[in-house]
Amino acid sequence: MALTVEEFYREKAQSLDLKILAGSAGLNREITVIDLNRPGLALGSFLENFRWERIQVIGRGEHAYINQVALKQPQALKDFLKFKMPCIILTYQMTPRPELLELSDQFQLPLFVTSLETANLIAELTNYLEERLSPTITIHGVLTEVYGLGVLISGNSGIGKSECALELIKRGHMLVSDDVVRVQHRTGAILIGKPANEVIKHHMEVRGIGIIDVKQLFGVSAILDFSRIELAIHLEMWDETKEYDRVGLEEHSLEVLGVRIPRITMPVRPGRNLAVLIEVAALHQRLKARGINSAQEMEKNLLNAIKGSPVRPLPKPSALKLPTEEPKRTPYRRR
Repeated sequence: MALTVEEFYREKAQSLDLKILAGSAGLNREITVIDLNRPGLALGSFLENFRWERIQVIGRGEHAYINQVALKQPQALKDFLKFKMPCIILTYQMTPRPELLELSDQFQLPLFVTSLETANLIAELTNYLEERLSPTITIHGVLTEVYGLGVLISGNSGIGKSECALELIKRGHMLVSDDVVRVQHRTGAILIGKPANEVIKHHMEVRGIGIIDVKQLFGVSAILDFSRIELAIHLEMWDETKEYDRVGLEEHSLEVLGVRIPRITMPVRPGRNLAVLIEVAALHQRLKARGINSAQEMEKNLLNAIKGSPVRPLPKPSALKLPTEEPKRTPYRRR
C-alpha cells in the first residue's frame, strides 16, 4: 500500500499542526513504509544504510547541525536531498534558513514544519501510518469481543453467525462487525479487526427481521469500533461421519496475513447453545494464554496415575486350577 504526501498533508495538517514551507511540487511523492527516520550522520555525507524511503524528521540537534555545518558544505546537503525521500518535517516550529528552502524547491522535496515536539510527532505519525499502510484483508464473518477476547466467527451463509452474535450481545458481550470484517496486520504480529466501512458499522442483518442498529437497540456498551482478533471459531453443520475433537489435545490454527491464531471447528445442530459454547471457548483460550491447558493437565495426571498404580502380573498357565468335574446342582422342587 502507498500514500501520497498530498493525501497525508490533507488528512493530518490540522491534527499535527503541519505547514508546508517549500517543495510543494513534490507532493505527489509516495509514502510506502510505516517507520520514520532521523537522518543524523546522513547530513554529513555518511549515506551508508541511509533509510531514505522513510519520512525524515528533523529535531533540534539535526537543525542546529544543518545551520552550523551542513549549509557551509552545500554539496553534502545536496547529496542528502537528492534521494527520493517522501518529505522532511521540522519540529518545534523551527524556522529553516533560506538556503534550505531553496534547495527543497530545487529538488522538489516537500518541507513541512510542526509545532509538536519530536517525540510527540513520531508517536502520532507512527500510529497514523500504521493505520493507513498496514497490510489489510477483508474476511466474511462476524467479529465479537467475548470476555475481553476478540472472537472471529466464520461459517457458510445461513449457518447462524449473526444469530449467535446477537445472543452474545444479549449476554453482555460486544459486537465489532457483522458479515464483513476488515483485518489489519499491525506491528508485533497483531491482527486488528474492524467494520469494513462506516455504512455497515454497528448494524446487523438478521433473517426474518432485517437490518438492525445494535447501538440503538442495546446501547453503546454493546458495540466496539475495533478489537484484536485472538480466536477464530468456524461453525459447520454437524456431520455424523466426521470425527470431531472431544479431548482438546490437538491444536488447530488459522493463518491471516501471515499471523496464526487458534481455530476451533464447532459443529452446529439443534439443541446446542452456541453462545454458551463460544463463551466457554473464549474463557478456555484465556487460560491457555496464561499457560493453563486443561486437556494436557488431565493427560499428565492420567499418565501419572497409571505409572503409580501396581500392575498385577497375569498368572502362569500351570498355576491355573481348572474344575475337574461339574458342580452338583440342587434339583428344583415346586412347593
